[in-house]
Amino acid sequence: MKIKLIKKSYDEVIATPPQKRKKPIKPNIFWRTVMKIAGLPDLIAVRFKCEKIGMDKLGKHEPCLILMNHSAFIDLEIVPSMLYPKPFNIIATTDSFIGKGWVMRRIGCVPTKKFVSELSLIKDMKYTLQKNKCSVVMFPEAGYTFDGKTTTLPDTLGKLCKMLGVPVVVAITSGAFLRDPLYNNLQKRKVRVSAKMEYLLSADEVKSMPAEQIQSLIESRFDFDGFKYQQENKIKINEKFRADCLNRVLYKCPHCMQEGRMQGKGALLSCPVCGKTYELDEYGSLAATDGDSRFAHVPDWFEWERECVRAELEDVKYSVSLPVDICMAIDEKRIYSVGEGVLTHTIEGLHLTGCDGRLDYLHTPQASYSICADFNFYEIGDVIAIGNHKAIYYCFPKTEGDIVAKVRLAAEELYKIVMAQKREKSEKA
Repeated sequence: MKIKLIKKSYDEVIATPPQKRKKPIKPNIFWRTVMKIAGLPDLIAVRFKCEKIGMDKLGKHEPCLILMNHSAFIDLEIVPSMLYPKPFNIIATTDSFIGKGWVMRRIGCVPTKKFVSELSLIKDMKYTLQKNKCSVVMFPEAGYTFDGKTTTLPDTLGKLCKMLGVPVVVAITSGAFLRDPLYNNLQKRKVRVSAKMEYLLSADEVKSMPAEQIQSLIESRFDFDGFKYQQENKIKINEKFRADCLNRVLYKCPHCMQEGRMQGKGALLSCPVCGKTYELDEYGSLAATDGDSRFAHVPDWFEWERECVRAELEDVKYSVSLPVDICMAIDEKRIYSVGEGVLTHTIEGLHLTGCDGRLDYLHTPQASYSICADFNFYEIGDVIAIGNHKAIYYCFPKTEGDIVAKVRLAAEELYKIVMAQKREKSEKA
């Protein structure tokens, strides 16, 4: 899928009047049916099945908050299949509205900026639940999983549930990541996909339960591992491209410690520096071709990379400086290409400068619990996106080597460090 892109100067873009926020539209039965039919070909291809647990507790016309994991595009096709014919509004990223805002609203989408705190979104969710009498579907992970495991969840989910005061439902898919992992350049595999939809809490339970307990309960349901699921269920993936671009996720060699040099091609992941090579077998396990394996599980390797980044941050050795092409999104018409710049990441945060000195934006560590990082973003390239309620800046690294995953890991770990320091100071005060 591509996106509308146009060149403009930074001054022209930043001077554009802000777009007025529109109230969510309750999708009528026509649009709900269109959504269901549009997803049928893919769902039939993967033999989709949905197991519903306790959903009879939800009233026939009672709206609820549905929290769903995010593994691949097919998630968006699964939603109408699970809920039809019930009306729902789905929280969607603003970039998905570009060039097609009218349609997106008619099918029930509500725009939000990834990893940007917006009080207006809470208002939209309340309007949807109370006025439209529609359920709200939300992907709390916000971004696709890189390694098939749960990505970082916001620590405010419990509070959000308390604010909305409606029943909470959790929907977790299995097989969606295996069919179309983000790193694999949209090359789909022949894998069955299923979902489990569980009634988690009633409105009364949400009101009586502490936010911390609700948070813990939600996190316990968001505990999954795509590769482990593949291995335990003996799901055979014999496509020859299964390790293509796996280097985007496993960017650091655990043997020579070089970063950004790994190469994923076919079924092999190799380091051209030290020559170490791993094979990703048909059941999702890793093994070094010389028999000396440091890791056998993709998420274990990725978690080790997180630990390495954490150590760099704690030792104040972490520093990234990237020449980037810069695009901006401020409305639903286009993504604007505004020039070049440099994105720097240190313990002070993400600092973007460029556009002949006109642009200077600092994204502090505590600004968000994670950042938007994506592979092959709308077929433009790997991207790191930061911003606030005024604008989103899409930074496309111009250097060779994989860096996007590391920057996301660093942003998440830096947030944890800063928030822990704040809590410690507060306790001592």
